[in-house]
This record gives sequence, structure tokens and C-alpha cells, in this order.
Amino acid sequence: MAKKKSTTYTRKYKSINRVMKQERFPIPDVEGHLVGVQVREGVIVYEDGELAWQKVIGIHDLVNGLGSALRYVTTTFQDGSTITTYYKNNISSGSYPIPGEIIHGTGRFKGIKGTATGTAKILTPEPGETSGKAVSEGTTTYTLPSK
Repeated sequence: MAKKKSTTYTRKYKSINRVMKQERFPIPDVEGHLVGVQVREGVIVYEDGELAWQKVIGIHDLVNGLGSALRYVTTTFQDGSTITTYYKNNISSGSYPIPGEIIHGTGRFKGIKGTATGTAKILTPEPGETSGKAVSEGTTTYTLPSK
């Protein structure tokens, strides 16, 4: 019996998340230099209406809010399946690109391979917030192994 060919899926999404935990460490080389770790949580909505939860673990190296970031984003769907995506990008003022590589999947996404592209914007923090909410939109493109 011949194996089925892999199918490529393309899904557009919008998401919003907020900081749940954060620790920042000043670096004394230049004014405004911080290295930090963040945990963000939020929701992602796909264009077909599917909802999922996201947990973002991020490491930042910033000078006055601009610099580099590494993030691992785990998206957990209502059936318990997950997708983990790795992002490495530069943060600039306003919106910034968020290219990513899908590195792991469970449940219906076991064996997933793919990428994510989009843009993100950090909103101005509201009173009591340590960092503003992140609003993003983009596209995830992936293949699943044939069955």
C-alpha cells in the first residue's frame, strides 16, 4: 500500500498575550541596558475560528527597549495537542517581524515541520503592568507526516 503524500497547511492567526512573570537585570555598560526573562500567556485565534492558548518563554537583551529576543512559544489546542515554535528576532520600535521555526508537536501535530511569519507590537503598559501586552498576527505554514 502506497503512503499518502504530506499535505501543506497554511493558517492565518491573531494573538494577544501579557506578561505573567518577568525578571530584568541591568547591565552597567550603557544606560538603559537590560537582560531579562519573561513568561507571557495569552490566546491565539485562527482564521477558521479555532482557539488555542499560548505560553511564551522569552529572553531579551535590550537597550532602551530595542534589541534582540529569543522566544519559545507553545500553543496548546482544546484537544490537548501542542505546537512549539522557536523565534529569534530583533525588537524595534513599533511593529517588528517575528520569523519562527516550528520545532515540536504533540497529538494531531506529532511530526510537524514548518515556519511562522508575522508581525508583533508591544502596547504601552497600562498602570500596574511591567510590560505592555503583545499583539501579533501572522501565518503558520506546516506539513504533517503522512499516515
